Amino acid sequence: MQRLTPLLVGVLLTWLTPTMAQTPDYIIQSNTAPLKLLGQPASKPAVPAAAPREASAAVAKPQPAVGRVRIGLLLPTGSATLGEAAAVVRSGVEAAASVDQNAELVTIDASEDTAVAGYKQALAGGVNVVIGPLSRGAIAAVAPLVSVPTLALNSIGREVSANPKLFSLSLTVEGEARQVARLMREDGRVNPLLLFGGDSLSQRLRQAFIDEWRVQSRGKSPMLLEAKPDSLPAILQAAAGADAVFMALDAREAGIVKAALAPELAVYGTSQLNGRGSAAALAGARVIDMPWFLMPEHPAVRRYPRPSMPLTMQTERLYALGVDAWRLAVLLAGARQPLGLKLDGVTGDLKLGRDRLFERQLPMAVLSSEQQ
Repeated sequence: MQRLTPLLVGVLLTWLTPTMAQTPDYIIQSNTAPLKLLGQPASKPAVPAAAPREASAAVAKPQPAVGRVRIGLLLPTGSATLGEAAAVVRSGVEAAASVDQNAELVTIDASEDTAVAGYKQALAGGVNVVIGPLSRGAIAAVAPLVSVPTLALNSIGREVSANPKLFSLSLTVEGEARQVARLMREDGRVNPLLLFGGDSLSQRLRQAFIDEWRVQSRGKSPMLLEAKPDSLPAILQAAAGADAVFMALDAREAGIVKAALAPELAVYGTSQLNGRGSAAALAGARVIDMPWFLMPEHPAVRRYPRPSMPLTMQTERLYALGVDAWRLAVLLAGARQPLGLKLDGVTGDLKLGRDRLFERQLPMAVLSSEQQ
């Protein structure tokens, strides 16, 4: 999918207050967003979670037809911490499989503690490709066993030995920050102001942007300023000397700051600025996000059904991740030389790099206060 420069979209913006404990392995884009239905009690799961079950009982008993590709889905749907996330990912995988009926799906429930047993069970069941695991700990545990193409749904830690059949597809915020830095350079920006907060997500965005900006500008660093309740005068003073602002902030904080900035000053942000709610304060901001949200009428997006239950935008990103995971798994099953493998994905333009990571290129949109 091509970059839109700009695509005017009517988006409703909000940033839901986190109600779910953050875990180091959590792959939601913000790493803190709640996994619950909009308008439903916080205790109600986003999608019906699968009941916990042993890995040994998860593989379907009927034997597959000769030559039929089998794709194993290894997720911790019974986990107390990652079960909701896993259930949403699984629903996305199942939705894609129902449309692209070019392989057989074998679902296996396995927590981090049972990931090895679940992976062995998948291999014994004759799968050609494995989707999962979800947590970095589980990925590290199964890595020595990987003997078929395995698409991990998280980043692969440096402690994991290289394996030509172990790949990674994840929704890392660092990749978005790096892309924003490149977009700003392509737009001719030379003196940006980077505004960041004190939370871990903002710090990750901050560092990734700095690293990429230095690459793009031959070692020059952007102006940096931490956004605090009493720092608005300092922000306005710094912004007077900048030709653009990168908001490594949540939507609420970014909206407060943008409302005070000069209207002609270009403001950039990642997908965390694109949510459901009021867009008035962020109208005009340039953001990147999934085609799933910004290009719903694109043939590669509208081909797949939307979730049957209303989800938060952060949660729905996991559903889209499941859709692309299925599509990539099918491609991996038939790829002799996967290096450079590409997919016009619903989570972005995906391309496999030399580090076995599927890099995502996202379209850009200019936020509008109009309703979708």
